[in-house]
Amino acid sequence: MEKIIIHWTAGAYTPNSVDLKHYHYLIDKNGRINNGIFKPEDNENCYDGKYAAHTGGGNTGAIGIAMCGMYGYSSANNRGGYPLTKIQCEALFSFAASIAKKYSIPIDANHIMTHYEFGLKNPKTTSAGKIDIVYLPPYPEIKTQEVGNFIRNKIKWYYNKL
Repeated sequence: MEKIIIHWTAGAYTPNSVDLKHYHYLIDKNGRINNGIFKPEDNENCYDGKYAAHTGGGNTGAIGIAMCGMYGYSSANNRGGYPLTKIQCEALFSFAASIAKKYSIPIDANHIMTHYEFGLKNPKTTSAGKIDIVYLPPYPEIKTQEVGNFIRNKIKWYYNKL
């Protein structure tokens, strides 16, 4: 596995059947980690149709981790139903650090990114224009263009505690 792509589900606080098909791991509002249907290794080969399809144009070699929430998010007012919780975000940072360590994935912008960042880097994919993650409700001071670096810095902090 080469990279981790971080998402929100745009749903409620617990994973539904669609979420479980599309992400390897899902973090509910209380910080509990839920396993998706597919293992990360299923994304080594995405040509057999048996993989977690979390990032259009970027699934091969990628682990998809999503926080459950943000249904109906609007960037106009940074609001939506089921806002991400601080416990949930911190669980993501910690869990992503353990996954990075397990798979020897470097903690940098080329290997750990949000779905939004992937879309910016790959504008000819179906991920272009995706808004997860452009806003972290527990950290409202973090601007859209800073979210990815903020997440990576938090992951590094947790990684150094392992």
